Amino acid sequence: MKFTGTENYVATEDLQMAVNAAIVLQRPLLIKGEPGTGKTLLAEELAKALGAPLIQWHIKSTTKAQQGLYEYDAVSRLRDSQLGDDKVHDISNYIVKGKLWEAFSAEEQCILLIDEIDKADIEFPNDLLLELDKMEFYVYETKERIVAKNRPIVIITSNNEKELPDAFLRRCFFHYINFPDAETMQDIVDVHFPQAQKELVKDALEIFFDVRKVPGMKKKPSTSELIDWLKLLMADELSAKALLEHDPAQAIPPLYGALVKNEQDVHLLQRLAFMARRRG
Repeated sequence: MKFTGTENYVATEDLQMAVNAAIVLQRPLLIKGEPGTGKTLLAEELAKALGAPLIQWHIKSTTKAQQGLYEYDAVSRLRDSQLGDDKVHDISNYIVKGKLWEAFSAEEQCILLIDEIDKADIEFPNDLLLELDKMEFYVYETKERIVAKNRPIVIITSNNEKELPDAFLRRCFFHYINFPDAETMQDIVDVHFPQAQKELVKDALEIFFDVRKVPGMKKKPSTSELIDWLKLLMADELSAKALLEHDPAQAIPPLYGALVKNEQDVHLLQRLAFMARRRG
């Protein structure tokens, strides 16, 4: 089965090709792109499209690669030994399986999402080279080798916060999700709000792309922020009316807090609106 997107996820031809190529090559698919462009959602929708289980490993700055394999709970074993519990004699009782172990031991092929890999330490990707390449690892405490029953489809996302090692990149199929153009964005909005007023959506999209074009914006609004903004506009008839009557030379958009996420950008838009009023 080939991935062509879903009723809830608009996938461009380039993205479809990348997903299907990674599946054929049996390589992890490394997805980069602006925050809010649907990188994480891709794994969720791919799992739905293929009817496969989804295993999610969300990476934090403190996450270690070993945690994805397994962890040995020595503290619990020490406590149980002090209490005289018989299970202390079997060390496997204190091995906590990680997300990779979960994916490797799944009875059917699953989707493994390694989300925001660039948040972790720079050595994190290198520590997973063998496991992602060979789809196996060794448990030293129990002296057993864990081999994937069915090779999972691995989706790895990155927000480009730090560079990934070349050796890791070599093992991945790479795709960068470009920010949607106006036509693709219209398709995305139609998926989320099929009953929305066309005039409202048209005006909202024009304002959204105008805000993104403002020079000096520290954080440009993303797709997810546009969806939130439209949801608010449709929930508040007064705001929707204000948008339809909106004069771009008079003020910043109504409910701009859904689009703009830091004070520097708010002040920038306010200054531009003030300057436009003076010229008017």
